[in-house]
Amino acid sequence: MKFKFDENFDVRLVPLLAEGGHDVDTVRAEKLSGSPDETIYETCRRAGRTLITLDLDFANPFRFPPEGSIPSPAAPCGGTIAP
Repeated sequence: MKFKFDENFDVRLVPLLAEGGHDVDTVRAEKLSGSPDETIYETCRRAGRTLITLDLDFANPFRFPPEGSIPSPAAPCGGTIAP
């Protein structure tokens, strides 16, 4: 599975997921820190990555609709895991 960790998520978990065979990237590694939420969402959508974030803005289906997102069994909202 392909994941992207938002800048507000603990990157110490990246190696754990990578060791489990997952493709893991971070917002910081792509130099997207401070980018608008829409930019991060579109970057994840185009790459087929599930965003793991603590940002509740991503939980708004009107702003970030599941249509057009990559479906994920871990994220029934269509590609974003938020609290």
